[in-house]
Amino acid sequence: MKKIVLAFDSFKGSVGSFEIAKAAEKAIQEELPDCQIIRFPIADGGEGTTEALCSALHAQTVSCRVHDPFMKPIEVSYGIVNNDAMAIIEMASACGLPLIDSSRRSPMKTTTYGVGEMVADALKRGCREFIIGIGGSATNDAGIGMLKALGARFLDSGNGELEPVGENLIKVHQIDISQLNPALKESKFTIACDVSNPFFGKEGAAYVYAPQKGANSLQVIELDNGLRHYAQVIKEYTNMDISQLPGAGAAGGMGGGLLPFLNAELQSGIEVILKTLRFEEVVRQADLILTGEGKLDRQTCMGKALDGILRVGERCQVPVIALGGAVEATEALNRMGFTAVLPIQPFPVTLEEAMQPEFTKENIERTVRQVVRIIKQFTK
Repeated sequence: MKKIVLAFDSFKGSVGSFEIAKAAEKAIQEELPDCQIIRFPIADGGEGTTEALCSALHAQTVSCRVHDPFMKPIEVSYGIVNNDAMAIIEMASACGLPLIDSSRRSPMKTTTYGVGEMVADALKRGCREFIIGIGGSATNDAGIGMLKALGARFLDSGNGELEPVGENLIKVHQIDISQLNPALKESKFTIACDVSNPFFGKEGAAYVYAPQKGANSLQVIELDNGLRHYAQVIKEYTNMDISQLPGAGAAGGMGGGLLPFLNAELQSGIEVILKTLRFEEVVRQADLILTGEGKLDRQTCMGKALDGILRVGERCQVPVIALGGAVEATEALNRMGFTAVLPIQPFPVTLEEAMQPEFTKENIERTVRQVVRIIKQFTK
């Protein structure tokens, strides 16, 4: 075996994709010292997407002061690549759930304003191409906060300017983009997300995701009504119907809310990463792909990171072995195309023990070592 590609997603809550790949690489090097190992940091539009891209593209990291979901000043960073032409931004760095204590979460009151400030900072630095990962948000404002930071105004029925928060979507009657940052006209945005939910409805942004952002049952209904109303206002102003676009409900409606006002395209996060990193070009010459994530189940092949990796492997006729902290539906995963799916736990443990970073890395290394030893035996 001459070439193995490592393309692990994070084991969420335990270990990131970089550390997992390092543990796997160590095992392979010790068993197959002459084997070429190529590591690809992977994410699907959720947490870690921009980190994966920035690392692989050797991005320059820059910092700026913006506002958090409750409009408190914070410092954030993002990546710049391609001779200062492209900015890679993680939405969650300015308005993510980890920025707010669980007891204070409220998608009625939070805003994406800080993300717009990050974009404005990048525009000042000369960036005209953007990749924005929109997973992990604490917001449900459909992106009006970001747009306000870039010069848009959202007015109520009395021409009063609205604060760009989730509870005010229902009050939007006019959209004024006359003062939108002029640099946006020559800019292109790729919005990377990891979900396919529509803008509103039972499968939309509010009903599916607002509860984990702190909304109670009544607030979920209010937020959904706000998204429904705002989608109609957008349609009246731009003639674009975003209501049922797959992914429009990502990040509290930001997925769809940006499309009518920016030169933007909504894409699967894993597709963005694999294309940007030219993953398929590397895989064509590989003998094996090792991948994995915290839990392998039927959801694994529904547009998530491992689904994209598996499809590339199939096109290139390269076997794909997946490792998981927990594995369910093994037969279904095999039918989907995985050569093998393997749990990494050596014996029964509590969830708390299983999530310990060092324990996870040890289990990854041990499992990969056993896989490679089997391969060695049959490739002598």
